Amino acid sequence: MKRAFVFPGQGSQAVGMGRSLAEAFPAARNLFEEVDETLSQHLSRLMFEGPESDLTLTENAQPALLAASLAVIRVLETEGGLAFGRHVAYVAGHSLGEYSALAAARAVTVADATRLVKLRGRTMQKAVPLGQGAMAALLGLDVEAARAVAAEAVVSEPDQVCAVANDNAPGQVVISGHHRAVERAIAIARERGARRSIMLPVSAPFHSPLMVPAAEVMEKALDKTALRPPLVPIVANMSASAISDPAEVKRQLVGQVTAMVRWRESMLYLKTAEVEEVAELGAGRVLTGLIRRIDPDFSPRSVCTPAEVDALMKEL
Repeated sequence: MKRAFVFPGQGSQAVGMGRSLAEAFPAARNLFEEVDETLSQHLSRLMFEGPESDLTLTENAQPALLAASLAVIRVLETEGGLAFGRHVAYVAGHSLGEYSALAAARAVTVADATRLVKLRGRTMQKAVPLGQGAMAALLGLDVEAARAVAAEAVVSEPDQVCAVANDNAPGQVVISGHHRAVERAIAIARERGARRSIMLPVSAPFHSPLMVPAAEVMEKALDKTALRPPLVPIVANMSASAISDPAEVKRQLVGQVTAMVRWRESMLYLKTAEVEEVAELGAGRVLTGLIRRIDPDFSPRSVCTPAEVDALMKEL
């Protein structure tokens, strides 16, 4: 059976994440300690105990989610005999989850991935002054309808930005940009038949042209980072296709800071590649729900609790 591992992005974090894994598996504890040491920060304590207000800060949430995902991988490798290529054919990650996917597939070290996502979270947060950017979910519209809504929202103010940020699943699209433009887009979407249009509780307009300053910082950081071909291809957010060449991986990591996350198309790519099972590794079950909506034939599963990790290990 062909299997893909996928890794969640920001929004899946929750106080208590990873704690049961650390209590059940020494390998998970070691991974969390490695991340803490890399950052010179008690990130695992923040993950396990909160407070939530600190955990949800972008610069903390991103490395925390990476750590939760890689803890599952570390346990599967050390105690379950996981071998990429034999047990896993592809990896993919939603937004920052691409870094988790690349670290899982050994394209980048855990330490380098940790430093990169910490920097990514900080620079994305700083790219736009607080309160000037926003994101909103448009439910019930497809990506083309959402693009039309975003374009109309800036007609009256051409210097504003409003763009599609995430094509997550059929009827679930996220837009991003200047606050006023996103507010106008919400009103337009309702007129165009959106089932629901809601502002998201985020602090910056991710995956929009307003993130150019963050992309420039990440390009410089990636230039100084050793990237190797992943053990299995990664289906990238920006192209929704499988890539392995380190230079192309770097180009797309830089590009995805400002580009749309093509998650729906990425999962459909896995379908054409004859992947039968998709397992979400790390915190939460957001991607599992999206994948069910994209194509229930995948039989998606979430692997984040000790019981779920044990169940997968028995199948490897």
